[in-house]
Amino acid sequence: MAWIWKKKSLIATSLVLVVSLFLVLVNYSEKPSFLVSPVFNSHWMFSRQMHKSSKPHPGYISIPNLEPLKLNCEICSVVSSSGQMLGQGVGPEIDRSSCIWRMNNAPTRGFEHDVGHRTTLRVVSHTSVPLLLQRPQYFFGQANDTVYVVWGPLRNMRQDGKGLVYNMLRQAVINFPHARIYLTTEERMNYCDLVFKKETGKDRIESGSYLSTGWFTLVLAMDMCKEIHIYGMINETYCRSEGFRKVPYHYYEAGSRDECSEYLLHENAPYGGHRFITEKAVFAKWARTHAIKFSNPPWQQS
Repeated sequence: MAWIWKKKSLIATSLVLVVSLFLVLVNYSEKPSFLVSPVFNSHWMFSRQMHKSSKPHPGYISIPNLEPLKLNCEICSVVSSSGQMLGQGVGPEIDRSSCIWRMNNAPTRGFEHDVGHRTTLRVVSHTSVPLLLQRPQYFFGQANDTVYVVWGPLRNMRQDGKGLVYNMLRQAVINFPHARIYLTTEERMNYCDLVFKKETGKDRIESGSYLSTGWFTLVLAMDMCKEIHIYGMINETYCRSEGFRKVPYHYYEAGSRDECSEYLLHENAPYGGHRFITEKAVFAKWARTHAIKFSNPPWQQS
C-alpha cells in the first residue's frame, strides 16, 4: 500500500508543477514586453516578443468606435520620406514586403520605381492631416485599405468638439466609411515623451522640441514588428561625413531645402524644432538590441 500512496503523491506533485508552469507561461505571454524585460538599461525596453495574430495595441484607438489597433507584421519595411530614396530603384524590393509603412503625406504615385506603390500603414502627424485631406480620394478612397495612425497633442485631438484635427478626421470617416483611421492616445503620447527623456536625459518640453513622425513610427514598429527594415534614413553622423549626398528633405519636394540643412536647423532651434540628429542616435542604440536594418544609405552598426 505504501508504494501506491507514494505513486499517487508523485502524480499529484507532477500535476501541480505542470499547472504552475502553464500559469507562469500564460502570465508571461500576456504581459507587455516592457514589463517582462529590463527597462532602460543596457537592453532596450521592448523585447523580442511573440507576435500574435491581431494582438491589440491599446495605445491606438479607431475613429469613431475607439477600438484598439489590431495589426501585426513579422517584417516591416519602413520607407523614409527623405530625398535619399531618389534614384535608388528599390521600389520593386519594397513592394515584395508583407508590411510597408510610410509617413505623413509622402506619395507613391510617380515615384513607384524608387519607393514602391503599396502601403500597409501610414503614421501621420497632426500637422499633415490637412495635406491628406487635400487629396481625400487618394488617401481615404475605398480602393485604399491603408491603416492610418495619427499622432498629435491633446489640444488638437480632443473629442469634445474642440479638437480641430480630430474633427477633420471624424468627418473623413463619415465621408469615407471604409477608411481605417486610428488616434494615438494621450497616454501613448506621454509614453513616447517618457521614452525620449529616458533615452536622452532631456525633457522634451523643457528642451523646446517636438518628437518627429519618425520617432512615433519607430516606437510603434518596435511593438508591432519582429524585424524592421528602414529605407532612406540617414544616421546621426551622416551630415558631417565627407562627400555626403545632398538631397531634398522630402523626395517629393524638389527644390526644397536640402536634408542636412533641415536637420541642422531643427537640431539647433531653441524652440519648436525636431531633434532629428538626437533621435537618429537613439535609433542606432535600439538597433543594437533589436532586429533593425538600415539601407539606402546603410548604417555601420556595431
